[in-house]
Amino acid sequence: MEVAMEIKRDVYLDRLIVRKHNGLIKVITGIRRSGKSYLLNTLFYRHLIAENISEDHIIKFAFDSAEDLLKIGGDPIVLDNEKEDRKVDPSKFINWLMPQIKGGDMYYLLLDEVQKLGAFESVLNGFLRRENLDVYVTGSNSKFLSKDILTEFRGRGDEVHVLPLSFSEYYAFKQGDKSEAYDDYSVYGGLPAVALMVTEEQKTNYLISQMQNLYLRDIVNRYAVQDETALGEVIDVIAFGISTLTNPRKIANTMNTIHGTKTCDATVDRYIGYAEEAFILTRVKRYNVKGRKYIGTPYKIYFEDVGLRNVRLSFRQIEGTHMMENIIYNELRYRGYQVDVGTVESREKDPSGKEIRVQREIDFIASLGSKKYYIQSAYAIPDQEKYEQETKSFEHTMDSFKKIIIIEKSMKPRYDEHGYLMMGVKEFLLDANSLLI
Repeated sequence: MEVAMEIKRDVYLDRLIVRKHNGLIKVITGIRRSGKSYLLNTLFYRHLIAENISEDHIIKFAFDSAEDLLKIGGDPIVLDNEKEDRKVDPSKFINWLMPQIKGGDMYYLLLDEVQKLGAFESVLNGFLRRENLDVYVTGSNSKFLSKDILTEFRGRGDEVHVLPLSFSEYYAFKQGDKSEAYDDYSVYGGLPAVALMVTEEQKTNYLISQMQNLYLRDIVNRYAVQDETALGEVIDVIAFGISTLTNPRKIANTMNTIHGTKTCDATVDRYIGYAEEAFILTRVKRYNVKGRKYIGTPYKIYFEDVGLRNVRLSFRQIEGTHMMENIIYNELRYRGYQVDVGTVESREKDPSGKEIRVQREIDFIASLGSKKYYIQSAYAIPDQEKYEQETKSFEHTMDSFKKIIIIEKSMKPRYDEHGYLMMGVKEFLLDANSLLI
């Protein structure tokens, strides 16, 4: 009998394991269909069982499951209404839960889509007062982690953000030729369900369905969006201009020019915020390296999953340069880094000899604790001119942090004559320690 292969999420599993019994609520966030529930209810559950935790000391409940809602006498119709005013009755849930917690032994509470529970902040705070409860929850909406809610937790929430599959997770499952796998990943992305599919037709239809009927529908319902067309157009303009500096005004102007609409900057900004809260997009601010301060606008916007970006454009405009930059950005986040776009200013002479102020970009500044890396995503460096173009910003940082150039062509990591670390994108993605070389 053939055993089905399983997608491993060891990085996230380890992040949950090290957080056991830390007195905090473990909050697992991420875009819908990214594998949060599988991580919690399958992989982490197995870990607990392997640690000889009794099954009756592991309590699972999904607030988006009709079967679980019926256990507490709830109304499954709640599942069909994503508006914020429809919540699961907290009294019914607590009355079902408490009789199961007996004595002083440790119990593990695994709760799916907890933002659907009414007054969940108060409920979770109540759990924190019980020393024999270790609580893990998932949520698909970043409002779940708003400042107000974190205040309610009094700093006792501990987030683990789950992205769609990284390329290393994807390739560990797919195997085969690395270049073919990377090409496939660049087109269809890393949603776990997509990785399990075989044909291009399956992948395409799934992404179309999920983007239209799940992600965008979720935004429309949750925020009562009146102009669905405009929302889609904002996403499309961002998808078209991925990895380029932008702002709401620029996006609005593009929409109004192409579609003849009259969408204002504030509406665009609001729609971007909605997409961020649904974990579809991420805005990345610029950081002035010398001035040590953030710059508000313009900024860059990346997709949580490149397959969702590509499906918005009907799989056109899949340029390797932009895809690679988005993939690198997501990989850095997967490794736990805070990621900014860098800028450096210098005074240089123009061709006439006049001194001018020049602002140059560093694609990514990746920071984790005391570690910091400057990274350029350079699809190809065919000649010295291109090399100087990509590395000019490095020269003006005036510090000793490691500087890295990632190219599309397969290339083992090596240092060049200027001390910059160079490597191919697949080598970078498949070696978890590639930045440490």
